[in-house]
Amino acid sequence: MEAYLFDWANLLLRWLHVIVAIAWIGSSFYFVWLDNHLTAPSDPQLKAQGVGGELWAVHGGGFYNPQKYLGVPPKLPEHLHWFYWESYSTWLSGFSLFLLVYIFNARTYLIDPSVANLTPAVAIAAALGFLALGWLVYDLLCRLFGKNEKLLSALIVAYVIAAAWAACHLFSGRAAFLITGAMIATIMSANVFFWIIPGQRKVVAAMKAGAPVDPVHGQRGKQRSVHNTYFTLPVLFAMLSNHYSMTYNHAQNWLVLVFIMVVGVLVRQFFILRHKGKTSPIYPALAIAILAALAAWMTPKSAPVSSAKESPAAQFAQVQQVVQARCIQCHAEHPTLMEFPAKGLMLDKPEQIKAASQLIYQQVVQQKLMPLGNLTHITDEERAVIARWVENDTANMAGKK
Repeated sequence: MEAYLFDWANLLLRWLHVIVAIAWIGSSFYFVWLDNHLTAPSDPQLKAQGVGGELWAVHGGGFYNPQKYLGVPPKLPEHLHWFYWESYSTWLSGFSLFLLVYIFNARTYLIDPSVANLTPAVAIAAALGFLALGWLVYDLLCRLFGKNEKLLSALIVAYVIAAAWAACHLFSGRAAFLITGAMIATIMSANVFFWIIPGQRKVVAAMKAGAPVDPVHGQRGKQRSVHNTYFTLPVLFAMLSNHYSMTYNHAQNWLVLVFIMVVGVLVRQFFILRHKGKTSPIYPALAIAILAALAAWMTPKSAPVSSAKESPAAQFAQVQQVVQARCIQCHAEHPTLMEFPAKGLMLDKPEQIKAASQLIYQQVVQQKLMPLGNLTHITDEERAVIARWVENDTANMAGKK
């Protein structure tokens, strides 16, 4: 029952997180697109009102005419829509999911003894510290070097690279990718909470009071908003990376993470320039070249397979020994490392192992995803035992057909 309820909580939180993230990213991308498609109005009345750009669009059978003021409008409308709950809901749902999956199962998901032999308490503190420190250092960089955009951009890139390296040398590969993405996502949401929305509130308050509006609020908010749009695609990859163990299980996984995040930035830059009417093939070409180089570099080596001929019974006996030594700690009727069988999969009995042979082969041999964080220290030779058994069994079945 506990496993059943855990899966429901995981499903609903993940679903909520995706829904609100779509809303946040969609509104963010739309306003970047809108800003870059505005044209100066030809109507003298609009110019007199302070409108600096407008856009005519058609969608869903209707016509739209959004306008942007150079400063502040002469009069505030009665109803003013604020864009912030999309951001807050995304962070809150993501953090709740992070607590449910990674923090409450720190020994299984956060720790890889071959990377760093941390205790669960230390791993949890380090993971939460990553999120908090990530924002504090980024915010300090913006405060100190905000007037020099090129220098600030270089420092932020260097900081993210350093964070990726540190995460991949502290946590399991899967957790390291997600924590790096969560750190950047925390920066994005904190930008909205601490800078963009408060700045907008000060502008509105000044307008209502009839006081001069300080343009610095708009400038700071715009700077943080631009940072957020470049962060978006790297964060999306980090959130999806747990499905692709070939990335986070690589020996130099921090470099894999950095280069794929760079691809995300290049793709975003291409579309931002395209919105401005500029098309440059260099950005997609660089992105494709980096991905091709990564694919070649990350090509897995075949697991060592013995040439010795063994009977099917002998092969399975070896597999059963590996499963008993490395798998049933989590996949048993009464596992020792978890309160319930992980994913409901039990491998106590021979028939259970045989029924799950293809799943075991995929997770243990091909993707090297299991055991999670290699908590039970499976060796390449033991993976090869499973590979030899499944491949021979598959070949025998094909021969009979």
